[in-house]
Amino acid sequence: MRKLKTISYYFFGGLYIIAGALHFVNPDFYMKIMPPYLPFHLALVHLSGLAEILLGIGLIYSPKRQYAAWGIIALLLAVFPANIYLAFNEGAQEALGTNQLEALWIRFPIQLLLIVIAWWQSKK
Repeated sequence: MRKLKTISYYFFGGLYIIAGALHFVNPDFYMKIMPPYLPFHLALVHLSGLAEILLGIGLIYSPKRQYAAWGIIALLLAVFPANIYLAFNEGAQEALGTNQLEALWIRFPIQLLLIVIAWWQSKK
């Protein structure tokens, strides 16, 4: 089980680094699902991307893994309003070329699964 957890640190750490980098490479994608009540959309997209990169690095870097895992949980909860906005906003769904079923029934379980994995990774 320990080997599986070690592999998960590197695998998910890499995924978070790539996902964070995409916030800078293609910010328009993320801007389309930003709830209108949040200010400074581009700054928040960049901030969340930077957080993903740093947390991904933290997950890979052994002494900081538990802190990074809890940070990932916090980040996933912080971006949850964007997923809710996407699930119930047809304009955002059309902009991303998705539909409510995909937005609601695929993104939510994946996000929940990522939270559970990060919680598991936070345990020594």
